[in-house]
Amino acid sequence: MRLLFLFAGLVAIILVSFPLGPFGVDTWTVLQILFAKATGTEHAASTVEETVVMQVRLPRIIGAVLVGAGLAAAGAGYQSMFRNPLVSPAILGVSAGAGFGAALGLLAELPWTAIQLMAFGFGLVAAALALTIARLLGRGSTVVLVLAGIVVSTLFQAFISITQFLANPEDTLPSITFWLMGGLGRIRVEDLLGAAVVIAVCLAALHAVRWPVTVLAAGSDEASTLGINRRLTWAVVIGASTLLTATAVGLAGIVGWVGLVVPHLARMLVGPSFDRLLPAAVLMGAGFLVLVDDVARSAPMELPLGVLTAVIGAPFFVLLLARARSQWL
Repeated sequence: MRLLFLFAGLVAIILVSFPLGPFGVDTWTVLQILFAKATGTEHAASTVEETVVMQVRLPRIIGAVLVGAGLAAAGAGYQSMFRNPLVSPAILGVSAGAGFGAALGLLAELPWTAIQLMAFGFGLVAAALALTIARLLGRGSTVVLVLAGIVVSTLFQAFISITQFLANPEDTLPSITFWLMGGLGRIRVEDLLGAAVVIAVCLAALHAVRWPVTVLAAGSDEASTLGINRRLTWAVVIGASTLLTATAVGLAGIVGWVGLVVPHLARMLVGPSFDRLLPAAVLMGAGFLVLVDDVARSAPMELPLGVLTAVIGAPFFVLLLARARSQWL
């Protein structure tokens, strides 16, 4: 019932989001346009209204849904496997690696699609590097893996600083800076299909291991007793969560706090069991980022998405910790 309520809330948020923006389009007109496009019939809206809804608002809202759902699911996966509420999708340096890939693409003045692919690729490189360091030095130690992620993240942050230092301060440097702040203003319809496929496959993989994740989160002894393949479950969750993070950063830049705060909210609503936590986090993450993007594009001057999520997420996370400290400490 709670999941149905969250799904209905997400649908309502999406419908409310279409009319918002510098060019107002009423909800009835939006519904007419969407229905006409879905059924192939005619509608009474103007060409300008159709363009705003289909080419500007729709890609941006779908992008917010994909990014929010992906980051929240990645955060839920990481937190459940590491059994640590402070773990976020940036734990393996994926966000910093993806940020460097995009900054490098902007520095080389590559097409936008190539920039997104470079962000995705370098995000995976960063995760692979952290996992390799942990495997060579830590022999499977979770602490070493986290420390390796911090090292890799710091390394790629340094690479980002180098690209900013080399960038032309009149055009390229502002582009790199604004991309690193996060935003959905440059998303196009053609950018969404590949990202949607990757995110859907990763969510399906996480859903497939929902029971082993729940058992592992309860403790290694219980997992061994029930015959859970710990290594395989770890590989699926870490791999899927890393792909989700890299895809989200490739679409929208570095958008923090979603994967850290939203899983906490979902856990408070449906409990720690991963079979309920995952869909709740996906729906709440999607709705949260759509709402934040509504605020971003409704402001007199569009605000960076990553900055808004930090402004909202940081104090909110303090409140969550205050309420849930007895559960985690």
